[in-house]
Amino acid sequence: QVQLVESGGGLVQAGGSLRLSCTTSRRTLSTNIMGWFRQAPGNEREFVAAISWSGDIISYGDSVKGRFTISTDNAKNTVYLQMNNLRPEDTAVYYCGAKNPYGSYYGTFAYAYWGQGTQVTVSS
Repeated sequence: QVQLVESGGGLVQAGGSLRLSCTTSRRTLSTNIMGWFRQAPGNEREFVAAISWSGDIISYGDSVKGRFTISTDNAKNTVYLQMNNLRPEDTAVYYCGAKNPYGSYYGTFAYAYWGQGTQVTVSS
């Protein structure tokens, strides 16, 4: 069984930065691609970014391009989401997910494993 553990959320003022971390207990074919999603109250879970452990796949949602950076530390089985120039509309619970290398990585349905989520709150 794969476990994903997220950390790094918190409260920050608009324009500030946070770095989220997600550590997977195992790196297997089923966790080949790691994704970050977010969900604000009353909204569906939204794609933020995805990356493969090999680095050949990196993708961002339109709302975070140019502000967020996804990266990996393969030695630590950890994926990071560096979030800069945060806006109040970035406020949400951020979830880390893991999936196999096949098919789309934009939809939540593709991910087999999820972390517990970490709250990010951006004040204006």
